[in-house]
Order: sequence, then structure tokens, then C-alpha cells
Amino acid sequence: MNEKIDSPRYISKKVSLKHVITVYGRNTCLEALCDEKLNIYRLHLANTHKYNKTLKRLVELADSRKVSIRWHSKTQLARISRNGKQDQGVACDIQCPGYRHYKEIIDCMPLSQTTKLIALDGITNPINLGMIIRSVTASSAFGILLPSRGKSVLSPLAIKASAGTAFKCNILRCEDLVTALADFQRGGFQVTILDPNAPNTIYDFAPSSPIIHVLGGESNGISAAIKQVSNHALRIPMRRGVESLNVAAAAAILVFLE
Repeated sequence: MNEKIDSPRYISKKVSLKHVITVYGRNTCLEALCDEKLNIYRLHLANTHKYNKTLKRLVELADSRKVSIRWHSKTQLARISRNGKQDQGVACDIQCPGYRHYKEIIDCMPLSQTTKLIALDGITNPINLGMIIRSVTASSAFGILLPSRGKSVLSPLAIKASAGTAFKCNILRCEDLVTALADFQRGGFQVTILDPNAPNTIYDFAPSSPIIHVLGGESNGISAAIKQVSNHALRIPMRRGVESLNVAAAAAILVFLE
């Protein structure tokens, strides 16, 4: 029996779709279509829409940029947006080369002591996620390791909080953070966590290999599983009785630390 071989065009399409971030909501999609720097792959619209000014503008912008438009039932569009309650019947796919699975790049990442990744372990607040993405993008850090299992969702609110930098950042997806960290460790990376009781501060630490700084969730901090696989526990020195920092503030300190 002959095995069916995918055409180069189909293979290329499958690869490009892995690098797509889908955003939803009328204003979010309108802003995306107005930004000429963004590569919009497709606009999705619910066929239950009343033809109003906003919908007309969305269609006009998509046509002017030669963006494909697909019409769907509300149920079908909810599957695309993954948030039928808030998508307002509009979603669009944005091609972002930096948005990919970590296995696509792990073997060709730079392996120096200045290579730095931020991994997120249970971040729940989309504003924090967006602010972390913005700091990482602005710094020399390579990017973010973002698990799909958990609560760190790249939502329109997170994208808005990132001030558009989510489309420029290296956002490396993984299913399970513990598994991904183990793969990076086998590739020469070391994993650090923040612990207010750690004997060494971030300023005492002199990395001799690529580093992944793992930041824990706002409520529960670093999970036990991540603590077990980490190589170093560090603390940010505090004064005047302050016990901890907002996770986005901690991320900014780590990514700009030379």
C-alpha cells in the first residue's frame, strides 16, 4: 500500500500554522488589522453578525491587506477563539515566527552563560503575563517558556498588557514544564527558582551555563515538582520589611540583570 506524501505546500502551511497566535474581540482584531507591521493570516467572523460599522471596517481592512476572511457559525468560531463568551463573533490569526514549540529550537539555541530564558509556573494574572512578555522582549533574554498545562494563557488581555510585544517575543510552548525543563537541562541549561529564604542572592550568582529562571504563580509560588528539578535557589534582597515583589517586577529584575 502506497503511503500518501504531503505536498511541500501543505507541509509549509502546517508549519506556519504552528506559529500563529489567535486573538479575538472586535477592538483587538481591529487594532491588529490596523497594524501594518503584523502579518495577519486570516480573519474569522460569525455569520450571525448584523452588518454594522465595526464589521464593515473589519472586512474593508482585511480586503485592503488581502487577508483571507472565513465565515463561521457561532459554535465554530468559539472553537477557534476558545472563548465563545467573549469573542464577540470575531477572531484573527496572526503569524508570529517567535511563537513555536520549544522542541523546534532547543537544539540550535545559543549556549553561553549569557543565554537566559524565563519560564512561568502557574501565572494566573494576564496583566502580569503581558508585563513579563514586555520586559523579556525589551531585554537581552532569549524568550519565555510557556506551558499549555496550567493557567498562563496568552489571552487578548495578556497581549494588550504586553503592548504588542507578544507578537515579537520568542514564546516557546510546552505541554508540561517539568518535562521541558528536563530537556533543556540535558542540553546544558541550569534552572533557578526564587526563594526568599535562599542563602544566595541573584547578585551572588555567577552563571557558567545558559539559565532558565522559573517564576511561580501569584498565589502558590513555585510548585513542588519544579523545586525538585531546579539547580539553584536564589533570592532578591529586600529592604524595609518587604517580603516579596510582584512576579512581573521580579521578572524585570532578572531579565535585565547582567
